[in-house]
Amino acid sequence: MPDMDGSSKPPQISEMFQKFALAFKSKTFEFFADEDPAGAGAAADSYESDGFSLLDSAEEVITGQKVVVIKPDQPAFPKCSPPVGVAKAPSNQVTQIRPINTHFSEALISSIFATISSFEASYLQFQTAHVPFVEESVSAADRVAVSHLRKLSDFKQLYREVRKNPNSSLDFPIGSSLEAQVEENQSKLRALETVSNRLQLEIDDKAAEVLILRHNLDKIRKTNLKLSKRLSDYENLSSEVFLSIRVFESILHDACRSMHIFTKILIVLMKKAKWDLDLAANSVHPNIDFVKKGHNSYAFLSYVCLGMFRGFDSEGFGLGGDEVMCNGGGSNLVKNGSLKQLIEHVSDGPLEILKNPNSEFSKFCETKYQELIHPTMESSIFSNLDRNEIVLNSWRSLSSFYESFVNMASSIWMLHKLAFSFNPVVEIFQIERGVEFSMVYMEDVMRKSILPGKTRGKVGFTVVPGFKIGRTIIQSQVYLTSMKCTE
Repeated sequence: MPDMDGSSKPPQISEMFQKFALAFKSKTFEFFADEDPAGAGAAADSYESDGFSLLDSAEEVITGQKVVVIKPDQPAFPKCSPPVGVAKAPSNQVTQIRPINTHFSEALISSIFATISSFEASYLQFQTAHVPFVEESVSAADRVAVSHLRKLSDFKQLYREVRKNPNSSLDFPIGSSLEAQVEENQSKLRALETVSNRLQLEIDDKAAEVLILRHNLDKIRKTNLKLSKRLSDYENLSSEVFLSIRVFESILHDACRSMHIFTKILIVLMKKAKWDLDLAANSVHPNIDFVKKGHNSYAFLSYVCLGMFRGFDSEGFGLGGDEVMCNGGGSNLVKNGSLKQLIEHVSDGPLEILKNPNSEFSKFCETKYQELIHPTMESSIFSNLDRNEIVLNSWRSLSSFYESFVNMASSIWMLHKLAFSFNPVVEIFQIERGVEFSMVYMEDVMRKSILPGKTRGKVGFTVVPGFKIGRTIIQSQVYLTSMKCTE
C-alpha cells in the first residue's frame, strides 16, 4: 500500500487497464440502501474486504451512493459455503421474470408495426389534403391519424396488463402475425400511393406548363419568321409607303421634341452652376435684342440644334472617312446601306447599340457630346453641383442627362439615315442672320409675333434648320428680331 502522506503518485494507466479488465471478467452485485436493509448490511460487512481490496487506497468511497462491488468468478464444481454470519436468503424472496406467450408477443409486435405504418400513411394523406386545402379531406385524415395513435396507446396499456398478469384472458382484438404483416404492407402501399398521386399531380402541372410554353414558343417563332421575312424584303418596300414625307416629318418632330427636353435640362444645370444665362446666350448669338425676357432659351436651343445637325449633309455625319455630300443625288448603294442601318437601329435600340463602343452610333454620340459640351463647360457645370445630389465621373453618370442626350442623338441619327435613303437625298439648309422673313422657307419659332405696321421682321438666328425633299420644303424655324410679342 502506498503511503498516504501526499507524496504518493496517482495510479498508472496500466494499473487502471488491469482493473477494467478484471471488472469485465467478474460478476457484479448491486447494493441499494433502501432495498432489504438487514440482508444488505450483513452482505456488505462480509464482502467489504473482497470488494474494496480491488480499489486503490488512494481512491475515495463516497457514502450514500450506489456501490458496485466486483467479485471474481467462483469455481464451477467446488461449492463454497456462505461466509460465516451471513444467512442465505430464502428463494421465495427472489423476483421472478414472468414469461409472455411467444405467439402473443409476435402478434403484438406485428400489430404495433402495422399500426405505425397505417399512421404514416394517414399522416401523408393528412398533408396531401392541405394542398389544395379541402376541409372535409383534412378532417377525415385527421380522425384516421388520431385513431391510429389511440390504438398504439391501447397496445401500450395491454402490454402493461399482460406483464402484470400473463394468465389473464384479455379481450383485445389482436390478429395473427401474418395478418398484421399484411396490414402493414397495405399501409405502406397506401403511403406509396399517396406519394405517387402527389408526384403525378406535379407532373401533370409541369406538363401543362410545358404545353403552354411550347404554344407561346410556336407563336414567337411564327412572329419572328414574319419579321425576318419583312426585314429580308425591306429593299422591295414601296417608297410611297416607307420613304414618305410624312415619315420624315414624324421623325423630325420627335427629334425636335428630344432637343427641347435636353436643352431644358442643360439650362437647369447652368442655373445650378450659377451661370449668367444672358451672358451665355450673348456668346452663342451676340447682340440679339430678345423680344421678351426669358427668350434667351431659344439661343441655347439653337446652339443644341445646330450643333447636332452639323455634318448632316454628309453620309458619315462628319465622323471622318470618305464623305458623300448631300447634293441632291445619291447612288442606290448609299440608299440601301442607309436604309439597312436605319432598320437595324430601330430593331436593336440605341441603348443596346451603345454597348458596342466601336459602333458608328457610339462614335456619333461621343463626337456630338464633345462638340456641345466641351471640357471647360462640362467642368464648370458639374463641379458646382451638390455632392450629396450627384457623384459625377462622366456625362453618363447623370441618368436624366444621359438618357435625354441618347434619345436626342438617336432621333437625329435615324433622321439622317432616312434622309440618305431618299432618292434624291434630302437637302438641309439654314437661314443666315439678317435675312428678311419668308413664309415659304421660314417659320417663326414664337408663332405669336406680329409685324409692327408693314415692316418685315429679320432673322436673328436659326433655331431648327429646314429641309428640302424633292420639291417639298420643310420650313426652318427662326427667331425674328424687331418684333412685338402678342403675349
